[in-house]
Amino acid sequence: MIKTRLFAAAALGALLAGCTTMPEAMDRPATATPAIPEGTGYFASDSTLPLRAPDFTKISDADFKPAFEQGMAIQQAEVAAIAGNPAAPTFENTIVALERSGKMLSRVGIVFGALTGANTNDTLDAIDAEISPRLAAHSDAINLNPELFARVKAVYDQRASLNLDTEDAKLLEETYKGMVHAGAQLTPAQKEQVKAINTRLSTATTNFGQTLTQATKDAALVIADQARLAGLSDADIEAAKKAATERGVPGKAVVALQNTTQQPALATLKDRATREALFDASWNRAEKGGANDTRALVAEIVQLRAQKAALFGDPDWATYQMWDRMAKNPRTALDFMQQMVPALEATQRRDAAALNAEIKASGGNFTVKPWDWAMYADKLKAKKFALDEDAVKPYFEMKRVLEDGVFFAANKLYGLSFKQRTDLPVYNPDVWTYDVTDRDGSQLGIFYFDPFQRDNKRGGAWMSNFVEQSKIEGTKPVIYNVHNIPKAPEGQPQLISFDWVETMFHEFGHALHGFFANQKYESLSGTATARDFVEYPSQVNEMWASYPEVLANYARHYKTGEPIPQALIDKIQAASKFDQGYQFGETVEAALLDMKWHALTPQQAAAINTPEAVSAFEAKALGELGLAVDLVPPRYRTSYFRHIFSDPAGYSAGYYSYLWTQMLDRDSRKWFMDHGGLTRENGDHFRATVLSQGGTQDYFDMYRKFSGHEPDVQPMLEALGLSGGNEGTVPSTGDETN
Repeated sequence: MIKTRLFAAAALGALLAGCTTMPEAMDRPATATPAIPEGTGYFASDSTLPLRAPDFTKISDADFKPAFEQGMAIQQAEVAAIAGNPAAPTFENTIVALERSGKMLSRVGIVFGALTGANTNDTLDAIDAEISPRLAAHSDAINLNPELFARVKAVYDQRASLNLDTEDAKLLEETYKGMVHAGAQLTPAQKEQVKAINTRLSTATTNFGQTLTQATKDAALVIADQARLAGLSDADIEAAKKAATERGVPGKAVVALQNTTQQPALATLKDRATREALFDASWNRAEKGGANDTRALVAEIVQLRAQKAALFGDPDWATYQMWDRMAKNPRTALDFMQQMVPALEATQRRDAAALNAEIKASGGNFTVKPWDWAMYADKLKAKKFALDEDAVKPYFEMKRVLEDGVFFAANKLYGLSFKQRTDLPVYNPDVWTYDVTDRDGSQLGIFYFDPFQRDNKRGGAWMSNFVEQSKIEGTKPVIYNVHNIPKAPEGQPQLISFDWVETMFHEFGHALHGFFANQKYESLSGTATARDFVEYPSQVNEMWASYPEVLANYARHYKTGEPIPQALIDKIQAASKFDQGYQFGETVEAALLDMKWHALTPQQAAAINTPEAVSAFEAKALGELGLAVDLVPPRYRTSYFRHIFSDPAGYSAGYYSYLWTQMLDRDSRKWFMDHGGLTRENGDHFRATVLSQGGTQDYFDMYRKFSGHEPDVQPMLEALGLSGGNEGTVPSTGDETN
């Protein structure tokens, strides 16, 4: 997951990317320049720490609300001065001036967003609930300002004569189109409707995120009988006991939930009833009625989005939302996904049959259910590849993965070097910091690494910035990665699965996209790209996790230091296509479910007005996908689909992006391998054509400059075992060669 640009529900950052100006011929009365208020407190000025990194020793919860209020007031005055400027509008006095406005609001929003995502508390949540609708209103006041838009349109209309460079022209284009998309050309009555909808959406989506965090915490499985933990590792059992003590139920065990439907413990818990209970806890975490039920919020969000789209003349939210995407429209995204459905459904059914055979061979008298799938898929994987996951983990000690794996690959490809530092304040003691040095010896940025699962951290993994790169501001990137790796008990090594290894490479791929930003304007910098492009560089970076030269450097036994045996590497790589009926299938289902929700007309959405109606629509939508959802449920159920319901826009009508960018990723991996793999020349080419370009170019043009051709879906289908023969399917019991 990428960073979140804050400022009024992620919209204001894009808005401030640019606005334009009015023609000289415009006859306007002179007005007094409004006074710009002075801010007070920590966020009133830039941090004095290296690269303006936040000083958490000087920030308290009480600072945020007044800083938000001051930041909005200052920017309101700045925007009023721009909109009321009696001088003829120019690119500099409107576009660049607006780009540079709101710095205090930016500083407080960035830190606040980091804390509410990774280290929240009741005070911060209360501020979030109060301030989110006010930020939405603040954003609307800028986007829907008629005087400001008149200047924007004036400059946009004369763009051909302005001799702008590529980035200036892009900023102008994004500013104009962004304001139009926000409602600048609507009637006054329609603008008032948009403002009301945006305020309600901000409140509803903030409530959804906070409710889901609590629901996920409260739905953790509490186990009194320790025998039911059979199958878990000693470290996992110890962690479950510690979690129980921390939650006030000493003597028991608590298996915390991760954000997805499937839970890691389902692969090893031997007691089937316990597996089912854990799955049910995950599946129903936010559908039990009461304070933690998110379904009423879902109904409200979906209705509001459909209503807003209609105001713009669009048939549904998906059409409205995809205006700036690489795929451009819902039909392109749907056609892309639906071409995979027949082969994927056949794979799912074939896999289920093989799992049922394995269950029977193991003495079971039942057919596979979702809570059984991971366990018996692992059994078949072990038979086919002789791969023991517990034998793999000792080679993946977390800090070594980071420093000798993730950082090593970045050094080989791009010439970067890293040095841990202990002098920078952090928001939690578990956060590590590193200086990042570029190939020429200059400091490129600072990196924060927050690895461990906490109850006050939202699920998943993501990247964001504390400081954005900008040439006009003279700033370099300060970037953080957040994970949810279960923390090992005190005194035990922090060993992780290969899935977490790949996630670490993935999130650092986002970080590289941010570190290599080379833009004049913050709002076009680094990962400020379309939703269906931004996951592409991070997915490409995953390829180096299993690249032989990189593996040999970091995959060493934590006790002996011995490198991971080649035979084990071969097994890991051979197993990479295994069980794609589930692993790929759950993502496709979630992406299609997202599109189903956001293809609703206002009339259709209005009929989904109760929690029960939400569940009924979800059941109908999943049943129409043509996939084996009874056996392979979606990666996220509607009620805990944070990506699409936890902010006013987010990944709504955009979860397909993970699949779309996987297509770009697999095609790019083929390019890397065809051109020699892990080389500085290849890294420099990828940096020059993709990683350093931010949001300054057309995405298809950018991809063609890198690869030399149009994106090709075939490498993805082949990598997933969904193209040709039975490659990648779960084998029948006893068939070791299929």
